[in-house]
Amino acid sequence: MQVTFGGEDWRTTPELAAPMFAVLPVMRQLHELLWYLVEAAALTDGPLRDDVVRLQAATEQLTRADPGELAAVDVGGHSKHVGAVLDRVSSHVRGQVRDRPADRRRADLIGSRLTDADLQGASLRGALLIGADLQGADLRRADLLGADLRGADLRRADLTGALFVTQPQLISARGDAATRIPSSLRRPGHWGE
Repeated sequence: MQVTFGGEDWRTTPELAAPMFAVLPVMRQLHELLWYLVEAAALTDGPLRDDVVRLQAATEQLTRADPGELAAVDVGGHSKHVGAVLDRVSSHVRGQVRDRPADRRRADLIGSRLTDADLQGASLRGALLIGADLQGADLRRADLLGADLRGADLRRADLTGALFVTQPQLISARGDAATRIPSSLRRPGHWGE
């Protein structure tokens, strides 16, 4: 909002409240896409990386639009386009894992017992893992984009190199000092040391 509204505040300039509230969800989604695209660019090379970098630049350009333009952005359409490229990146990275598990994209795994499961290279994109027992699970190179980890037990799990994991996902889960996480993320305070 500092850039889009020149540092103005809706509390001191009440007429900005409606436009600010209208563009906030758009800006939030664009920045989430940028988070994923930055990670994707670091995971690829060649023409696929070029596609990622082009989308990253286009997304950054959208974040610099004025409030009226931002409110009119088709975030859903842009998100689908980004999602398709992220899916290609995921397939490329996970394709390097031999004998990877079956695709569990958007699977309902609520409360599942996956203790010590070998999920290395699995696609768990959009999977419902609410309250799942993933203690000691191997989630290296697993695609966790949009996976719901609320209350999931990640104690002793290895998420090293897991794809598209976000800080809010970790915060919503349970873990411990033995849980291995991607280097770009912080260990949640409630996990202990």
